Amino acid sequence: MRVVRDLADFPYLGNAVVTSGTFDGVHLGHQKILRRLLEVGQQCNGPSVVITFWPHPRLVLGPPPSHPEMLELRLLNTLEERVAKLGEFGIDYLVIIPFTRKFAQLTSEEFIQQVLQQTVGTQKLVIGYDHRFGRNREGSFEYLCQHADRYGMQVEEISREDVEAVGVSSTRIRRALTEGSDVATANGYLGYAYPFTGTVVRGQQLGRTIGYPTANIRCAEPLKLVPARGVYAVRATTTTGTVYPAMLNIGVRPTVGGDLAETVEAHLLDFDGDLYEQPLTVEFVTRLRDEQKFAGLDALKAQLALDATAARQALID
Repeated sequence: MRVVRDLADFPYLGNAVVTSGTFDGVHLGHQKILRRLLEVGQQCNGPSVVITFWPHPRLVLGPPPSHPEMLELRLLNTLEERVAKLGEFGIDYLVIIPFTRKFAQLTSEEFIQQVLQQTVGTQKLVIGYDHRFGRNREGSFEYLCQHADRYGMQVEEISREDVEAVGVSSTRIRRALTEGSDVATANGYLGYAYPFTGTVVRGQQLGRTIGYPTANIRCAEPLKLVPARGVYAVRATTTTGTVYPAMLNIGVRPTVGGDLAETVEAHLLDFDGDLYEQPLTVEFVTRLRDEQKFAGLDALKAQLALDATAARQALID
Protein backbone atom coordinates (compact mmCIF):
# COMPACT_ATOMS: atom_id res chain seq x y z
CA MET A 1 0.00 0.00 0.00
CA ARG A 2 1.38 3.37 -0.98
CA VAL A 3 0.67 6.09 1.59
CA VAL A 4 0.29 9.63 0.24
CA ARG A 5 0.19 12.50 2.73
CA ASP A 6 0.07 15.38 0.25
CA LEU A 7 -2.46 15.54 -2.59
CA ALA A 8 0.20 17.19 -4.73
CA ASP A 9 2.16 13.92 -4.62
CA PHE A 10 -0.70 11.70 -5.77
CA PRO A 11 -0.23 10.13 -9.21
CA TYR A 12 -3.36 10.77 -11.27
CA LEU A 13 -4.90 7.37 -12.04
CA GLY A 14 -7.96 7.99 -14.18
CA ASN A 15 -9.59 4.64 -13.34
CA ALA A 16 -9.46 4.59 -9.54
CA VAL A 17 -12.06 2.92 -7.33
CA VAL A 18 -12.35 5.15 -4.27
CA THR A 19 -13.88 5.36 -0.82
CA SER A 20 -13.46 8.07 1.79
CA GLY A 21 -14.08 8.51 5.50
CA THR A 22 -12.54 8.92 8.92
CA PHE A 23 -12.32 5.14 9.50
CA ASP A 24 -11.61 5.48 13.22
CA GLY A 25 -11.22 1.92 14.47
CA VAL A 26 -11.40 0.31 11.01
CA HIS A 27 -14.21 -1.77 12.53
CA LEU A 28 -16.46 -4.38 10.92
CA GLY A 29 -18.64 -1.73 9.32
CA HIS A 30 -15.62 -0.09 7.73
CA GLN A 31 -14.28 -3.49 6.72
CA LYS A 32 -17.47 -4.24 4.79
CA ILE A 33 -16.90 -1.09 2.73
CA LEU A 34 -13.23 -1.94 2.20
CA ARG A 35 -13.98 -5.46 1.00
CA ARG A 36 -16.54 -4.12 -1.45
CA LEU A 37 -14.02 -1.53 -2.62
CA LEU A 38 -11.55 -4.29 -3.45
CA GLU A 39 -14.22 -6.37 -5.20
CA VAL A 40 -15.22 -3.45 -7.40
CA GLY A 41 -11.58 -2.70 -8.10
CA GLN A 42 -11.05 -6.23 -9.37
CA GLN A 43 -14.20 -6.05 -11.50
CA CYS A 44 -13.22 -2.71 -13.02
CA ASN A 45 -9.52 -3.49 -13.16
CA GLY A 46 -8.91 -0.22 -11.30
CA PRO A 47 -6.57 0.54 -8.39
CA SER A 48 -8.22 0.86 -4.96
CA VAL A 49 -7.88 4.18 -3.13
CA VAL A 50 -8.90 5.04 0.43
CA ILE A 51 -9.11 8.72 1.36
CA THR A 52 -9.01 9.48 5.06
CA PHE A 53 -8.51 12.59 7.18
CA TRP A 54 -6.26 13.65 10.04
CA PRO A 55 -6.82 15.09 12.58
CA HIS A 56 -10.36 13.96 13.35
CA PRO A 57 -12.79 16.47 11.79
CA ARG A 58 -14.52 17.05 15.13
CA LEU A 59 -11.27 18.41 16.53
CA VAL A 60 -11.24 21.06 13.82
CA LEU A 61 -14.94 21.84 13.50
CA GLY A 62 -16.20 21.04 16.99
CA PRO A 63 -16.44 23.25 20.08
CA PRO A 64 -13.34 24.41 22.00
CA PRO A 65 -11.12 21.64 23.47
CA SER A 66 -12.39 22.45 26.98
CA HIS A 67 -16.00 21.73 26.01
CA PRO A 68 -17.40 18.54 27.68
CA GLU A 69 -18.26 17.08 24.29
CA MET A 70 -14.65 17.37 23.17
CA LEU A 71 -13.30 15.99 26.43
CA GLU A 72 -15.28 12.82 25.68
CA LEU A 73 -13.78 12.42 22.20
CA ARG A 74 -11.33 9.54 22.26
CA LEU A 75 -9.81 7.88 19.23
CA LEU A 76 -9.86 4.13 18.70
CA ASN A 77 -6.78 4.40 16.50
CA THR A 78 -3.75 6.58 16.39
CA LEU A 79 -2.92 7.59 12.83
CA GLU A 80 -0.16 4.96 12.72
CA GLU A 81 -2.55 2.23 13.91
CA ARG A 82 -5.11 3.25 11.29
CA VAL A 83 -2.52 3.16 8.52
CA ALA A 84 -1.31 -0.28 9.62
CA LYS A 85 -4.82 -1.72 9.83
CA LEU A 86 -5.87 -0.34 6.44
CA GLY A 87 -2.68 -1.76 4.97
CA GLU A 88 -3.74 -5.27 5.96
CA PHE A 89 -6.55 -5.18 3.38
CA GLY A 90 -4.31 -4.97 0.33
CA ILE A 91 -5.41 -1.48 -0.68
CA ASP A 92 -3.30 0.10 -3.40
CA TYR A 93 -3.29 3.73 -2.20
CA LEU A 94 -4.05 5.45 1.10
CA VAL A 95 -4.45 9.22 0.91
CA ILE A 96 -4.22 11.09 4.23
CA ILE A 97 -5.65 14.58 3.81
CA PRO A 98 -4.70 17.11 6.51
CA PHE A 99 -8.09 18.23 7.80
CA THR A 100 -7.98 21.99 8.29
CA ARG A 101 -10.61 24.71 8.46
CA LYS A 102 -9.63 25.71 4.94
CA PHE A 103 -10.17 22.17 3.64
CA ALA A 104 -13.47 21.98 5.54
CA GLN A 105 -14.72 24.96 3.52
CA LEU A 106 -14.60 23.00 0.26
CA THR A 107 -18.10 22.57 -1.13
CA SER A 108 -19.21 19.11 -2.21
CA GLU A 109 -18.75 20.27 -5.81
CA GLU A 110 -15.19 21.42 -5.11
CA PHE A 111 -14.34 18.20 -3.27
CA ILE A 112 -15.59 16.11 -6.17
CA GLN A 113 -13.84 18.14 -8.84
CA GLN A 114 -10.57 18.98 -7.08
CA VAL A 115 -9.96 15.77 -5.12
CA LEU A 116 -11.93 12.92 -6.66
CA GLN A 117 -11.64 13.94 -10.31
CA GLN A 118 -8.65 16.20 -10.94
CA THR A 119 -6.27 14.72 -8.34
CA VAL A 120 -7.23 11.05 -8.02
CA GLY A 121 -9.04 10.29 -11.26
CA THR A 122 -12.02 8.44 -9.80
CA GLN A 123 -13.87 5.95 -11.98
CA LYS A 124 -16.16 4.64 -9.24
CA LEU A 125 -16.92 5.79 -5.71
CA VAL A 126 -18.00 3.30 -3.03
CA ILE A 127 -19.47 4.88 0.09
CA GLY A 128 -21.24 3.77 3.25
CA TYR A 129 -24.89 4.41 4.02
CA ASP A 130 -25.62 8.08 4.83
CA HIS A 131 -22.08 9.17 3.97
CA ARG A 132 -21.81 12.97 3.74
CA PHE A 133 -19.05 15.18 2.43
CA GLY A 134 -18.25 18.79 1.59
CA ARG A 135 -18.91 21.99 3.54
CA ASN A 136 -21.66 21.55 6.14
CA ARG A 137 -21.94 17.89 5.03
CA GLU A 138 -23.97 19.04 2.03
CA GLY A 139 -22.87 16.25 -0.35
CA SER A 140 -24.75 12.94 -0.33
CA PHE A 141 -25.33 9.76 -2.32
CA GLU A 142 -28.45 11.33 -3.81
CA TYR A 143 -26.48 14.38 -4.92
CA LEU A 144 -23.86 12.19 -6.57
CA CYS A 145 -26.48 10.14 -8.41
CA GLN A 146 -28.21 13.25 -9.70
CA HIS A 147 -24.95 14.52 -11.19
CA ALA A 148 -23.32 11.21 -12.14
CA ASP A 149 -23.47 11.87 -15.87
CA ARG A 150 -21.86 15.27 -15.51
CA TYR A 151 -19.04 13.83 -13.40
CA GLY A 152 -18.56 10.73 -15.52
CA MET A 153 -18.23 8.77 -12.29
CA GLN A 154 -20.21 5.79 -11.02
CA VAL A 155 -21.35 5.70 -7.40
CA GLU A 156 -22.26 2.72 -5.23
CA GLU A 157 -23.68 2.98 -1.74
CA ILE A 158 -23.48 0.17 0.82
CA SER A 159 -27.15 -0.23 1.70
CA ARG A 160 -28.64 0.70 5.04
CA GLU A 161 -29.63 -2.95 5.57
CA ASP A 162 -26.04 -4.11 5.04
CA VAL A 163 -24.66 -1.48 7.40
CA GLU A 164 -27.22 -2.07 10.14
CA ALA A 165 -26.82 -5.85 9.83
CA VAL A 166 -23.29 -5.44 11.18
CA GLY A 167 -24.69 -3.53 14.17
CA VAL A 168 -21.46 -1.72 14.89
CA SER A 169 -20.29 1.85 15.29
CA SER A 170 -17.22 3.56 16.69
CA THR A 171 -19.42 4.98 19.46
CA ARG A 172 -20.56 1.52 20.56
CA ILE A 173 -16.96 0.34 20.68
CA ARG A 174 -15.90 3.32 22.79
CA ARG A 175 -18.74 2.69 25.22
CA ALA A 176 -17.90 -1.01 25.50
CA LEU A 177 -14.30 -0.17 26.41
CA THR A 178 -14.94 2.72 28.77
CA GLU A 179 -18.40 2.30 30.26
CA GLY A 180 -19.13 -1.39 30.17
CA SER A 181 -15.51 -2.53 30.46
CA ASP A 182 -16.56 -5.13 27.90
CA VAL A 183 -13.45 -5.98 25.91
CA ALA A 184 -15.04 -9.02 24.26
CA THR A 185 -17.86 -6.91 22.80
CA ALA A 186 -15.45 -4.20 21.62
CA ASN A 187 -13.17 -6.76 19.98
CA GLY A 188 -16.17 -8.43 18.36
CA TYR A 189 -17.20 -5.11 16.81
CA LEU A 190 -13.65 -4.35 15.72
CA GLY A 191 -12.92 -7.78 14.31
CA TYR A 192 -9.56 -7.74 16.08
CA ALA A 193 -8.11 -7.16 19.56
CA TYR A 194 -8.09 -3.50 20.62
CA PRO A 195 -4.51 -2.18 20.46
CA PHE A 196 -2.67 0.39 22.55
CA THR A 197 0.80 1.47 21.46
CA GLY A 198 3.23 3.72 23.28
CA THR A 199 6.75 4.19 24.51
CA VAL A 200 7.94 2.52 27.71
CA VAL A 201 8.90 5.22 30.21
CA ARG A 202 10.38 5.02 33.69
CA GLY A 203 7.94 4.88 36.57
CA GLN A 204 8.37 4.30 40.30
CA GLN A 205 9.80 0.82 39.60
CA LEU A 206 7.88 -0.56 42.56
CA GLY A 207 6.94 -3.70 40.64
CA ARG A 208 10.55 -4.82 40.60
CA THR A 209 10.64 -4.94 44.38
CA ILE A 210 7.81 -7.49 44.54
CA GLY A 211 8.82 -9.59 41.57
CA TYR A 212 6.47 -8.09 38.98
CA PRO A 213 8.35 -5.44 36.96
CA THR A 214 6.05 -3.44 34.73
CA ALA A 215 6.43 -1.50 31.52
CA ASN A 216 4.83 1.93 31.95
CA ILE A 217 3.35 2.69 28.50
CA ARG A 218 2.87 6.30 27.45
CA CYS A 219 1.01 6.95 24.20
CA ALA A 220 2.09 9.98 22.19
CA GLU A 221 -1.48 10.57 20.99
CA PRO A 222 -3.30 12.32 23.86
CA LEU A 223 -6.73 11.44 22.46
CA LYS A 224 -6.09 7.70 22.18
CA LEU A 225 -8.81 5.89 24.11
CA VAL A 226 -7.66 4.21 27.31
CA PRO A 227 -10.05 1.44 28.45
CA ALA A 228 -11.69 1.51 31.88
CA ARG A 229 -9.53 1.08 34.94
CA GLY A 230 -8.80 -2.49 35.91
CA VAL A 231 -6.58 -5.48 35.25
CA TYR A 232 -6.51 -7.09 31.80
CA ALA A 233 -5.05 -10.06 29.99
CA VAL A 234 -3.18 -8.71 26.96
CA ARG A 235 -0.71 -9.72 24.31
CA ALA A 236 2.37 -7.52 24.22
CA THR A 237 4.51 -7.08 21.11
CA THR A 238 8.02 -5.69 21.52
CA THR A 239 10.06 -3.79 18.97
CA THR A 240 11.58 -7.09 17.80
CA GLY A 241 8.13 -8.37 16.84
CA THR A 242 8.10 -10.97 19.62
CA VAL A 243 4.69 -11.47 21.24
CA TYR A 244 4.47 -12.17 24.97
CA PRO A 245 1.51 -13.05 27.18
CA ALA A 246 1.04 -10.24 29.69
CA MET A 247 -1.20 -8.76 32.33
CA LEU A 248 -1.88 -5.05 32.37
CA ASN A 249 -3.16 -2.60 34.95
CA ILE A 250 -4.88 0.69 34.16
CA GLY A 251 -5.36 2.87 37.19
CA VAL A 252 -3.92 4.98 39.97
CA ARG A 253 -2.30 2.20 42.07
CA PRO A 254 -4.31 2.84 45.27
CA THR A 255 -2.27 0.34 47.32
CA VAL A 256 0.87 2.44 46.75
CA GLY A 257 -0.54 5.84 47.65
CA GLY A 258 -3.17 8.47 47.03
CA ASP A 259 -3.63 11.07 44.31
CA LEU A 260 -1.37 9.29 41.83
CA ALA A 261 -1.72 9.87 38.10
CA GLU A 262 -3.39 7.17 36.03
CA THR A 263 -0.93 4.85 34.31
CA VAL A 264 -1.01 1.98 31.84
CA GLU A 265 1.44 -0.67 33.07
CA ALA A 266 2.07 -4.14 31.64
CA HIS A 267 3.92 -7.06 33.17
CA LEU A 268 5.19 -9.32 30.40
CA LEU A 269 5.12 -12.96 31.43
CA ASP A 270 8.19 -15.01 30.43
CA PHE A 271 10.17 -11.85 29.63
CA ASP A 272 13.43 -10.70 31.16
CA GLY A 273 14.97 -7.58 29.71
CA ASP A 274 14.96 -3.80 29.43
CA LEU A 275 12.18 -2.09 27.46
CA TYR A 276 12.81 1.51 28.44
CA GLU A 277 12.39 4.08 25.64
CA GLN A 278 11.22 1.34 23.27
CA PRO A 279 7.81 1.11 21.58
CA LEU A 280 5.43 -1.50 22.95
CA THR A 281 2.02 -2.56 21.65
CA VAL A 282 -0.52 -4.35 23.80
CA GLU A 283 -3.70 -5.97 22.49
CA PHE A 284 -6.55 -6.28 24.96
CA VAL A 285 -8.01 -9.79 25.17
CA THR A 286 -10.15 -9.79 28.30
CA ARG A 287 -10.73 -7.88 31.52
CA LEU A 288 -9.80 -9.84 34.64
CA ARG A 289 -10.97 -7.63 37.51
CA ASP A 290 -11.44 -4.11 38.86
CA GLU A 291 -8.53 -2.17 40.24
CA GLN A 292 -8.39 -2.75 44.00
CA LYS A 293 -6.72 -1.31 47.07
CA PHE A 294 -4.97 -4.00 49.14
CA ALA A 295 -3.89 -3.97 52.76
CA GLY A 296 -0.23 -3.96 51.78
CA LEU A 297 2.36 -5.07 49.25
CA ASP A 298 2.24 -8.71 50.38
CA ALA A 299 -1.49 -8.88 49.66
CA LEU A 300 -0.93 -7.13 46.32
CA LYS A 301 1.82 -9.60 45.40
CA ALA A 302 -0.44 -12.55 46.22
CA GLN A 303 -3.18 -11.14 43.99
CA LEU A 304 -0.73 -10.51 41.15
CA ALA A 305 0.20 -14.20 41.23
CA LEU A 306 -3.47 -15.05 40.78
CA ASP A 307 -3.77 -12.48 38.01
CA ALA A 308 -0.80 -13.99 36.18
CA THR A 309 -2.43 -17.41 36.24
CA ALA A 310 -5.76 -15.99 35.09
CA ALA A 311 -4.08 -14.04 32.29
CA ARG A 312 -2.27 -17.13 31.00
CA GLN A 313 -5.51 -19.08 30.99
CA ALA A 314 -7.42 -16.32 29.24
CA LEU A 315 -4.78 -16.00 26.54
CA ILE A 316 -4.80 -19.75 25.94
CA ASP A 317 -8.59 -19.85 25.66
